[in-house]
Amino acid sequence: MGRPAPEGIRIIDATIDDAPLIARAIMDAVGPEIVNGMAGENGSADDVFGVFTRLARRDDSQYSYLNTRIALAPDGQKAGVCVSYSGKELIPLRRAFFNEARQVFGWQLTPEEVDSLPGETTPEEFYLDTLSTLPKYRGQGIATALIADAKLKADQCGLPLGLLCADDNPRARKLYESIGFQPVGRRLFAGEEMTNMRLIE
Repeated sequence: MGRPAPEGIRIIDATIDDAPLIARAIMDAVGPEIVNGMAGENGSADDVFGVFTRLARRDDSQYSYLNTRIALAPDGQKAGVCVSYSGKELIPLRRAFFNEARQVFGWQLTPEEVDSLPGETTPEEFYLDTLSTLPKYRGQGIATALIADAKLKADQCGLPLGLLCADDNPRARKLYESIGFQPVGRRLFAGEEMTNMRLIE
């Protein structure tokens, strides 16, 4: 990676008790537009929070605490969240999300339709799904430390680290490019086309 992580930041495994923190991180990462789109006319942001909290508590969802690492700032407080996993696991992992969405928001996709949906990642990459830093800790290298940690996980799987970056988030893209990510294509996420970037060494 292009930049070393700052000293004093520790990365630890999430636990099931971190589920609310993970849910907030996911909602922060996807943004209010996607959250509102999930909730639809009959749901609310609180409903979305409940869905992601339950998914984070499970061991069979893409947002599971088992796929999550947490950054501790030098003051010892939890400062950031990173959810990542092998792209090979996406299709079975995302079934839990669509099951929740079907029950809570009335989504009508069948299990067969869910499995046939295009994925935001592929079996050829290790996917950095969610990256979020708590507001008071932004600009202190938390995201860089979490990306470095995800890179180690990717290396263990023998896969390149990949992510999606929205076109309306130039600040994030600048960070990713400074670390060594390069665009490799375009992918859909929640109906929005985004840039697929991979860490190139």
